[in-house]
Amino acid sequence: MQGSTLALGFGLGVGSSDVNLSRGSGWHCHCHSKNSERTQFSSKQDSTWQSNSSKCLLRKDLPRNLHTLLNGRVWQISKFPARRRIFIVHSTMKNNKSTMNRTIEDELENLAVLTVDPSLASHKAHFQYRYTKYLQQKQTIEKYEGSLEDFSQGYLKFGFNREGNKIVYREWAPAAKEAQLIGDFNAWNGLGHRMERDQFGVWTVYIPDKDGNPAIPHGSKVKFRMKVANGTWIDRIPAWIRYATVDPSNFGAAYDGVYWDPPPSKRYEFKYPRLPKPEAPRIYEAHVGMSGIEPRVTSYVEFAENVLPRIKANNYNTVQLMAVAEHSYYGSFGYHVTNIFAPSSRSGTPEDLKFLIDKAHSLGLRVLMDMVHSHASNNVTDGLNGYDIGQTAEESYFHTGERGYHKLWDSRLFNYGNWEVQRFLLSNLRWWLEEFQFDGFRFDGVTSMLYHHHGINVGFTGNYREYFGKATDVDSIVYLMLANSLIRNIYPDATVIAEDVSGMPTLGRPISEGGLGFDYRLAMAIPDKWIEYLKHKLDEQWSMKEIVLTLTNRRYTEKCVAYAESHDQSIVGDKTIAFSLMDKEMYSAMSCLQSPSPVVDRGIALHKMIHFITMALGGEGYLNFMGNEFGHPEWIDFPREGNGWSYEKCRRQWNLVDADHLRYKFMNNFDKAMNELDEKFHFLASSKQIVSSANEEEKVIVFERGDIVFVFNFHPESTYSGYKIGCDMPGKYRVALDSDALEFGGYGRVRHDVDHFTSPEGVPGKPETNFNGRPNSFKILMPPRIF
Repeated sequence: MQGSTLALGFGLGVGSSDVNLSRGSGWHCHCHSKNSERTQFSSKQDSTWQSNSSKCLLRKDLPRNLHTLLNGRVWQISKFPARRRIFIVHSTMKNNKSTMNRTIEDELENLAVLTVDPSLASHKAHFQYRYTKYLQQKQTIEKYEGSLEDFSQGYLKFGFNREGNKIVYREWAPAAKEAQLIGDFNAWNGLGHRMERDQFGVWTVYIPDKDGNPAIPHGSKVKFRMKVANGTWIDRIPAWIRYATVDPSNFGAAYDGVYWDPPPSKRYEFKYPRLPKPEAPRIYEAHVGMSGIEPRVTSYVEFAENVLPRIKANNYNTVQLMAVAEHSYYGSFGYHVTNIFAPSSRSGTPEDLKFLIDKAHSLGLRVLMDMVHSHASNNVTDGLNGYDIGQTAEESYFHTGERGYHKLWDSRLFNYGNWEVQRFLLSNLRWWLEEFQFDGFRFDGVTSMLYHHHGINVGFTGNYREYFGKATDVDSIVYLMLANSLIRNIYPDATVIAEDVSGMPTLGRPISEGGLGFDYRLAMAIPDKWIEYLKHKLDEQWSMKEIVLTLTNRRYTEKCVAYAESHDQSIVGDKTIAFSLMDKEMYSAMSCLQSPSPVVDRGIALHKMIHFITMALGGEGYLNFMGNEFGHPEWIDFPREGNGWSYEKCRRQWNLVDADHLRYKFMNNFDKAMNELDEKFHFLASSKQIVSSANEEEKVIVFERGDIVFVFNFHPESTYSGYKIGCDMPGKYRVALDSDALEFGGYGRVRHDVDHFTSPEGVPGKPETNFNGRPNSFKILMPPRIF
């Protein structure tokens, strides 16, 4: 028999608005809850430590274009910054401080992040240092480039652009001795298109039109040819190229850059406006290439036509696209980017991607891009690494030596303090936001960016010294602050999420307060906990308090996107939650034409409960990876030599959920209902999160989130009739969502037409006399999970 999850909603006044009850097995924790096991500012954190709930501080706007003052010293620019390097500063003493300098000094002395979390005070100097570095760099950019916004339009200067009746091509390659532009248009002979170098290492060539037409036709293959120090000529794809392709019939062939400038008749014009930022994102993580049912690469257009409607039907409000930027190795899942300004050609053209995003907007879906600025592909012939020809870090996109190489990822690491690297990466963000109308980003590998050790072989215990010391990469932090500042300036409604496993404090606080400016961080400890339980613990050993602690262990005022599983848990070598629960029986026992086996019965019940309690209690947003909403079997395995270059495990079997006689539909129906519940009651965006019970013996968790009371019964055997539930508001409650309902593969043991009236508990004004710390209560029926 199945276990149950119940959600009950609330309406003020007996006999007036109905109250909503969510039944299942789950509850929500608040920092003032009687049962909360954490204080607001505990110094002990785990990898997803956000605090329980709070009201965010008001933003303090900072004055611009001012000298920064710290410890009695005014920091002034002493040298014009070459575009290839960060500027140098020196300090001078000032006895008479201006009013404006006093304002900056006050901001540095009273950074709001230190007010939000007073235990950070011992690291005040670190926060002042990094904030000063940010202000200095932003001010220098404004002085020499006009503004951060102007600085971020590098794609209007670099790469290929039209200027009057000619094409101009520019490339930053200060280590090159000579340079040429080659391609189809000149039969790959660059003698007639030699490039000129300026003092900053920027090479330029002008290509006049011929007979009124561009000398380089749209769609032509192009490359940058440069002469290195030993006299050798080498060919590279232009760093700012907007499209790159490879000959699919030639195995192992290198990619070619493509000059992309379609005529007006072939350019995609957006028809639908962007959507306002949702109160809480319900994110559907997807990979376009593997989104089709056939064992091949799926196109942008096919995804738009076939998959986006499914996402909308399941009541998500946001799509997060993986593997957007070009990557020559398909099996990298898109994380070894080779051409950062070019959409992956495997799935179509840049215009096709624009169609996909516009289609999403027409359906009411926002689109986030999985942004990889944490590292770059190690490839030489078709990647940015090909521009590293032994020069110093000042003349390269990457650090030199060990600092420029990630030994676990076999990839290159950017030099975030370099002027041209900042231009390149910031312009990249703006390019995707404005040219393709993306609605924000999920920054990948942020932990690697934050620390010189990149998180390799480092266990974060939550001690603040681990986050604010010599191991911290301040150049990277300043870049992320500049990036978030830029994103807010050009698109205030953007959503920006950080993938950080370390749990760095202030990552999710506004820049004006001294934070890094992200909207959300991924709650990465949650899926790890579910994996631990599914692999290593019997059902009777599951700890309700440990589950609650994992789901509520997040920093005060820093929002999380919770998820039970993402693409990480689906790749070869690991198992999805459904496959962990049901394994081989997913091949033989999912038919509705026969009674479910004990394994399948348990598996479907726990699949629903795990995802629902994660959504309801784990954060301020929710994420699901494509296919996991219906318990997609097996794993993801990209074509590779080890599997005979097969696409068999690199697709989504939508036929399983579409088949009415299979039980996959039950998990999909529940996923749809979970999202619909939030759409109706907005519990994810509510700051009211109160855990009232985590009973180890009964295996029951009860919590309130917004106007809903969540009840989760994880017990494998016990039925609780007349089970007493504590709640906040008096009135009547009615079931709003029930995992035991027939439409979700349950047994229909809970009536949805019954009103549950509350009774007062204890003495008003004396919480210690209440029931589980709540002033009211009601009783319900909770079926077990028996197998």
